[in-house]
Amino acid sequence: MITVGSQQPPLTPATVLQRRFTGFFFVLRRHPSLLTGLVILLLMAFTALMPQLFTDANPVVMNIRDRMQPPGLAHPFGTDQYGRDILARVLYGGRFSLVMGSVPILLAAGVGILLGLIAGYYSGWIDALVMRIMDVWVAFPIILLALAIVTVLGPGLINIMVAIGIAWVPYYTRMVRGVVLGMRDHVFVDAARVLGLGDARILLRHVLPNTVAPLIVMSSMGIAGAILTGAALSFIGLGPQAPTPEWGVILADGRQFIRLAWWIGFFPGVAIALTVLGANLLGDGLRDWLDPRMKV
Repeated sequence: MITVGSQQPPLTPATVLQRRFTGFFFVLRRHPSLLTGLVILLLMAFTALMPQLFTDANPVVMNIRDRMQPPGLAHPFGTDQYGRDILARVLYGGRFSLVMGSVPILLAAGVGILLGLIAGYYSGWIDALVMRIMDVWVAFPIILLALAIVTVLGPGLINIMVAIGIAWVPYYTRMVRGVVLGMRDHVFVDAARVLGLGDARILLRHVLPNTVAPLIVMSSMGIAGAILTGAALSFIGLGPQAPTPEWGVILADGRQFIRLAWWIGFFPGVAIALTVLGANLLGDGLRDWLDPRMKV
């Protein structure tokens, strides 16, 4: 019997957790691209973090007697010109490539958020100055700008991540600025000013949370671009140096043997393609899920 005015019992933590998991899996069922991209990226991350579960070969130790072996039972992905196991090099190389794709995006997002918030909120000469700098910045293609920066800094994993991060800054700045311009005159911002809140608190507690959704979508797609840029720079010798098992480095090793030993460049190329595909599918799924205009 239900009495008038009775209240439902409070939800237990287990019930709240169950409802969240149920809602999450419901979202995955409704957005197959989100599910597919998430599965691909989790699989690539798992194999990169736990390569010893799939092979016991050392990715940098040479064995000239086994050089140029085609894929087989002993070496599922074959060996390169130095007898190194390609499977081990691809699996261990995923660590460098995934880091090279995620760290620059975090760097670019951090700087871009700061510049975009300041430019969009204060407007005026500050906005004009920041955006003119960004216009000049974005006039250079990402790969060309990153190439110029890493040429000045020198080759290496750290330098290539800094170069890619710098190249991506204007895109995050412009995106955050556009979101801030659309909400700085909203009622809740005016109410926060009337209550005496400072600009920093308004930006961090009321404006910044509204940029999270587009930032997540842009970052997931940015990872794909950063991985491709990093692999391209490594391919021409400006990234991690040999014998580091990085996907771009492995592709460069197999370039001269493309007719004789196709497997040297084929498998790292497949790894790059799958990772980029997973990041793009994840970004598409997140956009469909988080964008209210896409909801039916």
